[in-house]
Amino acid sequence: MRAKGRSMMCSIAATLALAAGAWIPAVCSAQQQLTFGIPGIPPVFGGVIALVAEKEGFFEKYGVNVTVRAFETGAAASRAVASGEITVGLPPTPLVISQIANTDVPLVGIWGMEHPDWLIGSTDPAATCESMKGQPVGVDSIGGARSIALRTMLVACKMKIEDVQQVGLSSNVGAAMVAGQLKFGVLHVDDVPVIEAETKKPLNVLVTQKDSRPIDHYLVLVANRNELAKNRDVYVRIVAALIDAERFMRDPANAAKVAQDAAPTGRTGDVAVQALKKYLAMDFWPTDSDGLTRKNFEVVGNVMKKVGNIKPDKEPAPYERMVDQSIYRDAKALVK
Repeated sequence: MRAKGRSMMCSIAATLALAAGAWIPAVCSAQQQLTFGIPGIPPVFGGVIALVAEKEGFFEKYGVNVTVRAFETGAAASRAVASGEITVGLPPTPLVISQIANTDVPLVGIWGMEHPDWLIGSTDPAATCESMKGQPVGVDSIGGARSIALRTMLVACKMKIEDVQQVGLSSNVGAAMVAGQLKFGVLHVDDVPVIEAETKKPLNVLVTQKDSRPIDHYLVLVANRNELAKNRDVYVRIVAALIDAERFMRDPANAAKVAQDAAPTGRTGDVAVQALKKYLAMDFWPTDSDGLTRKNFEVVGNVMKKVGNIKPDKEPAPYERMVDQSIYRDAKALVK
């Protein structure tokens, strides 16, 4: 009862402080330790927004004590949110849509990233889609984000996932290609300059996900529906911190600082600055929106059904079941 009273007092104090444009006292944010799961070890660049929110003090600003934790895959982060182990996670949207359809897992999207940067690349300059047949292709894990992206991009190559051999390497696909262990891999945009710098030759890009499916969705910030109902204010404040972080990242004057915050990704300062510029140009992180466009979710749901990630006796869940747009709405009001 005493803890509940302290929590209520902190919530009131936080609201008053925000209304006055002040920072929330640390004593309030210490009431609850929260964890934000991002995909990849080392983390993929999509998770940089959470690192910026943590390192630049935006979570603290909104009165939540958040630690960013890297998971080997987005799927692992998704499982951790569903089990209640962590507060929020940033798994691949196709995976979440499939999980909700197949098992009604208690996850709901509260913010998202609509534009995947996936591509299939090869260190063999003569390689083509056809030459991938029967060959090992680097992914994060079987059924993980890169694996799902591979399945959808192979459609543009007129191939099926069974036509290649998937090799699970977490975020180390690029390193394996540089080492000559693999010729083919599913990569991010920021993997390309690193591979080219190490191999001293251009990467052969066979297909991009943007070319194969222009309307798509990449990552979705998920909460456990049951926990969200118990402590909704926490999730509003987490998203408010992400809104501030995106605005900070968008300011060219902060590029070097963002690159420094992105150090856990393993990218050097110069590569991180280049990657940041490319990602901002493609609206990788949503600008003044929740990134939860209905059409994108419905398209991805239909694709997951078509490629078999959603069971034959199941259908994609209704959009209203998959997302809660009210969290961003209230977070944006809090930021203003």
